[in-house]
Amino acid sequence: MKKVLLIAIVFAACAFGASAQKFALVDMEYILKNVPSYEMANEQLNQFSLRWQKEVEAITREAETMYKNYQADLVFLTDEQKKQRETEIVAKEKEAVELRNKYFGPEGDLYKKRQSLMKPIQDDVYNAIKKLAEERGYQAIFDRASSTDIVFASPRIDVSNEVLDKLGYSK
Repeated sequence: MKKVLLIAIVFAACAFGASAQKFALVDMEYILKNVPSYEMANEQLNQFSLRWQKEVEAITREAETMYKNYQADLVFLTDEQKKQRETEIVAKEKEAVELRNKYFGPEGDLYKKRQSLMKPIQDDVYNAIKKLAEERGYQAIFDRASSTDIVFASPRIDVSNEVLDKLGYSK
């Protein structure tokens, strides 16, 4: 009797736990490629990055030129002049490193610019996905672009185009 009751409880628990769960997939790369403001933001970031990179490279080249001139003039310089030139070269190299960190460091200007340009777009996409999930009753929506674990997924469960519709970009 205990075995029958135990089996019935296990069977009921399995049946309850196996209720159909709805999930879907989105392709964030596909969605973001079809959002014009994302492409414009990317272009702006590239322009800032190129401008800042040229600025850093100019200072680095200036430091290299100073060092080459120092090497060429080394035999003609007094000890005091050598120390002065070395100090100037080190200061210029340090300036290049500091500028690189200011622009491209972990909390640099490029990171801040990316946050200010991309975060609103990403928030809009997130809110559209969340709204779609609530309307359709999805328990989970996975990003197929960032997941290396998904070997195959039916195109029928991809709701990327519906997300684009929610954002106002019909495909």
